[in-house]
Amino acid sequence: MAVAAAVVAGPACTVGPDYTRPAITTPDAWYEAHVQGVAEGAASVQTWWTVFDDPLLSDLIEEAQGNNRDIQVAFFRIVEARAIRGIAVGDRYPQVDVNAEASTTEPSESATGLTERVDTFSFGAGLSWEIDLFGRIRRSVEATTAQYESSIEDYRDVLVTLLGDVAINYLEVRTLQERLIYAHSNIEAQRESLALTSDRFKAELTSALDGAQAESNLGRSEAEVPALEASLNRLEGLVGRRPGALHARLGDVRKIPSPPEDVAIGLPAELLRQRPEVRRAERDLAAQTARIGVATADLYPRLSLTGFFASDAGVLSDLATGKSVTWGIGLPVRWSVFSGGRVQSQIRAEQARADQAFKIYEQAVLLALEEVQTALAAYAQGRLRAQQLRRATDATQRAVDLVRTQYVSGLTNFQNVLDTQRTLFQLQQQLASSEGVRVQSLVGLYRALGGGWNIDDPGVTPPPAGLEQDAEDGKLYTIVPPGDS
Repeated sequence: MAVAAAVVAGPACTVGPDYTRPAITTPDAWYEAHVQGVAEGAASVQTWWTVFDDPLLSDLIEEAQGNNRDIQVAFFRIVEARAIRGIAVGDRYPQVDVNAEASTTEPSESATGLTERVDTFSFGAGLSWEIDLFGRIRRSVEATTAQYESSIEDYRDVLVTLLGDVAINYLEVRTLQERLIYAHSNIEAQRESLALTSDRFKAELTSALDGAQAESNLGRSEAEVPALEASLNRLEGLVGRRPGALHARLGDVRKIPSPPEDVAIGLPAELLRQRPEVRRAERDLAAQTARIGVATADLYPRLSLTGFFASDAGVLSDLATGKSVTWGIGLPVRWSVFSGGRVQSQIRAEQARADQAFKIYEQAVLLALEEVQTALAAYAQGRLRAQQLRRATDATQRAVDLVRTQYVSGLTNFQNVLDTQRTLFQLQQQLASSEGVRVQSLVGLYRALGGGWNIDDPGVTPPPAGLEQDAEDGKLYTIVPPGDS
């Protein structure tokens, strides 16, 4: 007992490398040519969808957070990772097994040597406790803790992607609806032109050709309308609804939500804190670094404290008497003195995996920077294209009004009316598509910035099933059973 107490109380060391978050160099600012339309200052991307001031979009975002199956799967991966961490933490403590048995043996009449019934009662307890002299268990807890935190970042990454997909698909619906608005407006103007050519033909001011051309132009425009009807199936799947569930709510034709004039995007260095997949890669690196220590601990002896207590008696009341009790205690040592290089090879393998994890982390940072630069360029180009198409559409609308007046006055032929109306229809369709692409590129920018969760909140935000801060670990989380979503 004195030896056991001395071992438990004695100093312990933790083998393997201690993890330090690697320093990653990022640019001081974004590429100047790509920052048109964006403002300086800290990015507020936690609830980026509110900048569109669209209550229905906000409702769909909230529904997706609670109902989407991908986000629910990611949540239960957190539950799994926390349980795995609990397994590693459990190795810190003694393992106690208890067993008890009561049996009766009634011999047969022909049996020899046994003439009476035999009763047996037994009770026993066993103890096993690995003394973590070289930090094998501590490193294992470090690894599983980092992996648990990585699963939280994976959840956040799924959340960022999901919210972006919901907004983009919603904007696609609104883009198609705005194209419908333009199409119906143009069709109404072409119907007026058809009526005008009919009246002029009746008044013998023009030939039947004008009427035929006007009818042909109208038919071509009307044929475009069915192709503009939006399919909502993808959006319904994202928010966890059955096909057809959103048709009534999205049936009212509306224009594309207008984004703010200026968008604050912050500095490149902030990506390392905001992008979940970058944070996940860093936690994976921390976990793999700890696994080097787990493997290194196999080079050293593994010491355990074991013990047992047992009592066997033929009468139940004798179990508690001293003559029925036996006990023992031990300090077994297990040391792999020679393994043919297996332990050293395992250490090298874990180190190689850590090197891979570091490169994956570096690559995640580079890809994050690349995605933001690409999104910035797309947003800047989308704004410019939309402005140019707006000017062209306004000018063509004036041309349509002018050429129609000239046609009524007999100053031009109907072909010019047809040409300007067709041009206007095409430009309106391009303008609506361009406006949709511009707003979607802003959503892509918010997604590239890692928007959609609160970096100042220590928990999973927003929790689909509830995660609360764990008072014991501070930075970890207590899982609450999911609600009915």
